[in-house]
Amino acid sequence: MEIPFFPPDLFENDRKVMLDLIREIGTAPEQKFILGEHTRAFEDLLREELGAADVVACGSGTAALGLVLRAMDVGCCDEVVVPAFGCAPLASAVLEVGAQPVFADVDPCTMVIDPDAVASRITHRTKAIMPAHVFSVMADMPRLADIAASRGVRLIEDSAVAQGAVLEGTPAGLWGEAGVYSFVQVKSFGMPGEGGAVVTRDAALGQRVRMLRNHGQRERFVHEAVGVNSRFDEIQAAFQAYRHAGFAERLQRRARIAEHYTERFSSLPGLVPPPAGRDGRCYYVYCVQCDRRDELRDFLAERGIGSHVYYPQPLPEQPAFARCAPVGERWPNAERACARILALPIYPHLTDAEVERVADAVREFAGGDRHVR
Repeated sequence: MEIPFFPPDLFENDRKVMLDLIREIGTAPEQKFILGEHTRAFEDLLREELGAADVVACGSGTAALGLVLRAMDVGCCDEVVVPAFGCAPLASAVLEVGAQPVFADVDPCTMVIDPDAVASRITHRTKAIMPAHVFSVMADMPRLADIAASRGVRLIEDSAVAQGAVLEGTPAGLWGEAGVYSFVQVKSFGMPGEGGAVVTRDAALGQRVRMLRNHGQRERFVHEAVGVNSRFDEIQAAFQAYRHAGFAERLQRRARIAEHYTERFSSLPGLVPPPAGRDGRCYYVYCVQCDRRDELRDFLAERGIGSHVYYPQPLPEQPAFARCAPVGERWPNAERACARILALPIYPHLTDAEVERVADAVREFAGGDRHVR
């Protein structure tokens, strides 16, 4: 039996609920398919859970970043400091509002943005810094918050992969002035489709995001600003509200799998697991760094175990963003991460036997002993 990296059966147990919701909402007299009562209830559920001033559901995590930048009036001639290692929206969302991404290197062990590198990139043009949590580890938000405050710049938290994580008592998404979540299928609170949310402690900022996501209108056909169409689906809102009751348990299962992997990988030569512990952790995926990454990927594939590479190139070396990178500048830790990182299966419904199979295969590759029950 294969162990896929992206499991095809994430929502199998909830199939009947989804089908019932499609019929219920699709045949309701109000015929409201976007931004209706289910979206409001879902936003309220997350807001109360987080203790946020506002939660605004929108079309995707990428759209959420763009909405926050627009709401903060980030635009032409502004700079936003972002990690050199991460997903494309960190740079593309900045470019789409007319600003310039400035790439900072990452910590070599955790692969999250290095606060010292951030501080060194801030200039008179810097409008915001936008750290991103990566896979298993939240960025150093206490230091980044201090840097933002002392240098007078905005702090936007790309917490798309970290919903449910908590660092020093503060949930991911609420360290900055605004944070974002992504609900795409494989995220920790994923759903069968696209979706995201902006979370904030600033009620006024939340209201501006709410207006911008719906073509810049609070009142229908009265457009206060140039907005976008980033409205949330009622069927998905109802489905996510239903699945929220099991979210904490699914996170716990991910954490237990991660802790087991880390324990078994901690002393293997040529392989570095994520840091141990649970503070500031949310195991959307579980990534190791391996000197022979491609060989390990092939070794696992031969044994029916799926894996995935995040990301093959640093952002400033991607063709779409290379024009934003100063000539001759390097991001050695980001480059090293791209050459060494490999993500392993960690979804909640992995069985204990499957977890052991993955761990045994990694240890076998690295020359460690197999698990003895």
